[in-house]
Amino acid sequence: MAAPLKRPNVLFIAIDDLNHWVGHLGRNKQAKTPHIDGLAKRGVTFTRAYCAAPVCNPSRASLMSGKRPSTTGVYDNGQDWTSVIGQDITLTTQFLRAGYIVLGTGKIYHADVHRAGEWTSYFVPKGGKKGAKAHPSAKNDGVGGIKFKPLENDARIPDDAIVDHAIGQLGKKHEKPFFLAVGLHRPHMPWDVAKKYYDMFPLDKIELPPIKKGDLDDVPDAGVKMAKPGGDHAVMLKSGRWKEAVQGYLAAIAYADAQVGLLLEALDNSPYAENTIIVLWGDHGWHLGEKEHWRKFALWEESTRAPLIWVAPDTSKKGGVCERTVDFMSVYPTLCDLCGVAIPKHVEGPSIRALLADPAAKWDRPALTTFRRNNHAVRSERWRYIRYADGGEELYDHSKDPYEWHNLAKDKAYREVMIELARHIPTVNAPALSKSKKK
Repeated sequence: MAAPLKRPNVLFIAIDDLNHWVGHLGRNKQAKTPHIDGLAKRGVTFTRAYCAAPVCNPSRASLMSGKRPSTTGVYDNGQDWTSVIGQDITLTTQFLRAGYIVLGTGKIYHADVHRAGEWTSYFVPKGGKKGAKAHPSAKNDGVGGIKFKPLENDARIPDDAIVDHAIGQLGKKHEKPFFLAVGLHRPHMPWDVAKKYYDMFPLDKIELPPIKKGDLDDVPDAGVKMAKPGGDHAVMLKSGRWKEAVQGYLAAIAYADAQVGLLLEALDNSPYAENTIIVLWGDHGWHLGEKEHWRKFALWEESTRAPLIWVAPDTSKKGGVCERTVDFMSVYPTLCDLCGVAIPKHVEGPSIRALLADPAAKWDRPALTTFRRNNHAVRSERWRYIRYADGGEELYDHSKDPYEWHNLAKDKAYREVMIELARHIPTVNAPALSKSKKK
């Protein structure tokens, strides 16, 4: 009788606010991410991967629960996802039931929220927000709500402790297969990282993202309201520090990439290197002035697209590049599929195991992103269709318009395209949960 196959370990890397400014994705040629790019060469990278929601709390709650925002009513930050997502349905609970050691640290759900009973152990660094000393070259804390400054090169921030803890776990002897979740905060604001990362991007070499004058002129009122062009963008233009902000974001990305490098080095030097699945994902994208918008909180390409990389021993194609549209609802079922863990019936996303083996395999499912109740974006390989709760629409042809400058929704020639894409919009949109009162 053949010996049973050894179940793989899982290294689950979440990166906060990392958009598609990653070297191998090619959206921003200034980005320096050698470690993330190197990871992509080990397995399959998805060039069209999208979040379930362009904001931390619902994006993470959806990925970890297998339920979309339109099902749970978790649409925004400040809503208590634990009130509608039971402990029995989460991704980590399934792995615990399957006999895994489930270890966590950093930002997996929003902030460092976690529940006892869903993890074997969870490490939260203490006192990390204090003691990070600004470099003498720092002007101030940034521009308005966009926060950034260089720190002394020996300054430590919470992600340092998070990665140190994860490296320690990789160095331990585990008698059972493990699921190790590591959540990096950077490049979430503040973009406060060591000056050496700022120095990688000289200010006189910084290029601003491509923009179009009057970009919002053909965007419906609901989209303009989300963009808030009179807010962060107006303040940034008035400050004259747009290039400094871009520099800060690039520096924070470079720092996050360095932490990924430390994790991968520790895994490679461990006994688990040959039998560990790696999945790296960003929780959503980020705007830095595109469409006169900053931050996430919108349904356009910049705020919804993020990296997704899989390395699955004996399954994923080395150096594979998949151009199919997927969203992060696929992470839960794919991990279960690869590890021989039963996929619960409530999970709404599909396993993409077939795309790991053959990145060019046929795939006819678009990605779906939701921001607040009844506002949805459907992304196919060619099109982005947005429909807002008030009926406003946008349609962009990415084969000709990668920056979404020309809204085609009012052109009757594209009505059939929009009808076809609209079939993927949820027909049931749960009432939004009330926001928790701050204590």
